[in-house]
Amino acid sequence: MSNRVCIKKGLLTLTGTHIVKFMSKHEHPLCVSTSVRSKTTSSQYVASRFRDPTFEKLMDNYKNLVKVISIEDLILANPKNPSVSIDFLSKLSQKLHLNRGATAFLRKFPHIFHIYYEPSKLKPFCRLTDAAVDVSRQEAEAVNASLPDVVERLVRILSMSASKMVPLRAIFKVWKELGLPDDFEDSVISANSGVFQLCDAHEPNTHLLKLVGGIPSNGFRAAVEDWRVVECCKVDCNLDRMEMRFSFKHGYPPGMRLMKNFKAKVKEWQSLPYVGPYEVVGERKKTKAGMMAMEKRAVSIVHEFLSLTVEKMVEVEKISQFRKWFGIDLNIRDLFLDHPGIFYLSTKGKRHTVFLREAYERGRLIEPNSVYEARRRLLDLVVLGRRGLPAVNSKLQDKSSCNEVGQEDNQQRHGLLPS
Repeated sequence: MSNRVCIKKGLLTLTGTHIVKFMSKHEHPLCVSTSVRSKTTSSQYVASRFRDPTFEKLMDNYKNLVKVISIEDLILANPKNPSVSIDFLSKLSQKLHLNRGATAFLRKFPHIFHIYYEPSKLKPFCRLTDAAVDVSRQEAEAVNASLPDVVERLVRILSMSASKMVPLRAIFKVWKELGLPDDFEDSVISANSGVFQLCDAHEPNTHLLKLVGGIPSNGFRAAVEDWRVVECCKVDCNLDRMEMRFSFKHGYPPGMRLMKNFKAKVKEWQSLPYVGPYEVVGERKKTKAGMMAMEKRAVSIVHEFLSLTVEKMVEVEKISQFRKWFGIDLNIRDLFLDHPGIFYLSTKGKRHTVFLREAYERGRLIEPNSVYEARRRLLDLVVLGRRGLPAVNSKLQDKSSCNEVGQEDNQQRHGLLPS
């Protein structure tokens, strides 16, 4: 599917080759005409994509979840006294994107954060509530219990690299997405020295994580290949087995109208030969067929990468760290936009996040895991906001917090605290 496709509000755009649009609001939806050759910028391409309301609603909540996790990590950084001063958080407000200040943000989530005054230090502090501590403990236990799976995930990621190596800094970017423990350098890499090896790179202060011994003798089977087997084995399967050999699962949100020529291009792309993410390939020629084959392999790699993540989602900037090492000579973000039936790209929260569409249904993972379930509990507390608290207690907490900050102001020690 070399042409970029996006449908929004009755407008069908094929960027890269043509722009096709409706002649008039009163014309039949299938009555289109071709205008002059034109191209769009990458930002225009992102802006013109079709929005999926389910994923957009999910990302609305994830915007706050990311900020909550950042503060939670600061609180838990000191295990002897898991707390952080409001003054310190206020200095980090801009970096943490707390637009209305630290205090205002913390008060929005009383089920997660508890603000209290420390008389000995003459300043207000913040700690996690019992519910938030319980969620954090549950996630840590789930991560530790899944260490064998984590080792296999890392082996699979390294196996998709032609050199069987990736920069350690790239792994640091996605350690939470892969369900790695905080100390994964020791508990995963060093503890499995017969599988992984750290090497010095040509760049200063850069290390490469290398797979020792190569791919296991039995090899790996990609997630999409497992899906093909399941689909072909269904009793009511009416699909052509030959077509299924190279196909990916496609799904589109309600309201997205697919034109005939778009469906034809998808069918043509599905029939292209498939090269798995763990297969070794030679150098591709710069022909049209070679470029299309390279694109399909790139889709197979990023599809497998997303399948290996705990929540089947990742920021585009993070997965782009692996692009060169996976041999992807394409714009990763445009690749997601070119295949809206496989991936969904959201721009909520000033970050581009991609979801594996087939893994979700109604905003939740179809096949959840223990780490995801723990993180989902924290998201539920974020969504809960201030609801569920007795009105009297809620007002008392606000009054208490205001008095604490007022005492600070009187001593002229915390002028940085937000009003």
